[in-house]
Amino acid sequence: MPPRSNPSARQQRLGAELRKLREDAGLSTEQAAALLDTNRTVISSTEAGRHGISPERVRRIAFAYECTDQALIDALATMCAERVQGWWEDYREVLPSTFLDIAELEWHAHGLRVSTMIHMPGQFQTEAYARALFRAAIPPLPEAEFEARVAHRVQRHQAIDRPDAPPYELVVHEGALRTEVGGRTVLRDQLTHLVAAAERDNVTIQAIPFSAGAFPGSGQSILYARARVPRLDTALADRVTVGEFVHAEAHLCKYRLQLDEMQRIALPPEKTLDLINAIASQL
Repeated sequence: MPPRSNPSARQQRLGAELRKLREDAGLSTEQAAALLDTNRTVISSTEAGRHGISPERVRRIAFAYECTDQALIDALATMCAERVQGWWEDYREVLPSTFLDIAELEWHAHGLRVSTMIHMPGQFQTEAYARALFRAAIPPLPEAEFEARVAHRVQRHQAIDRPDAPPYELVVHEGALRTEVGGRTVLRDQLTHLVAAAERDNVTIQAIPFSAGAFPGSGQSILYARARVPRLDTALADRVTVGEFVHAEAHLCKYRLQLDEMQRIALPPEKTLDLINAIASQL
């Protein structure tokens, strides 16, 4: 596969993990190149995600680096094999790469944990709700990009709706459930849409009521994607630099603990649906 000038976040992550394996083995790029019968430029390009690599090559690299973590090796090899030309590719060169990377992350996740404080989660936004959000942008978006962002947003549900969809756990604050984005009718339809989503076997929704007060992570929304092995988990939080995916275990641990606490204080799913229906009936 030829090099790519703009590797996706997934390609960059694979390359970063291969770099970690090399560094754990105490090898320089020159030493690794000698072991693998290649040159240091190929090693550097592969670790930057710019150079394609096959599952067989990943296994050879892991062997050369004396990696014995078979679960990790299998997961990295699978990342190479899962070259899905997903629906998000239609938006390449149209939307910022972060939009595509989030959609790809959700598609390949083995489990999703999401918290949202102000808005409905992107995976379940209706078209009218998404339009109202993007219309509020300052400065106003160019019309073509506005339409592309709306279309991309409403297609993100595909990661949750497909037959082999991963478990999806949402914690949504009551503030998001009551904020009249687009007006009362748009919000009512959005709440009805959210209730329908909760009927899926893989979807669990819990609401944090206003009465819960302060709690860890109350100032941000979190998207936590579980991978085949915990080392490859990824998080994205809106308090972090835009488009910055978090991989460091210390940060991942913090987000897991925050999500755990949010789920602990949130209403159980049944009472959450009661709250959502009650709010909808008032609109």
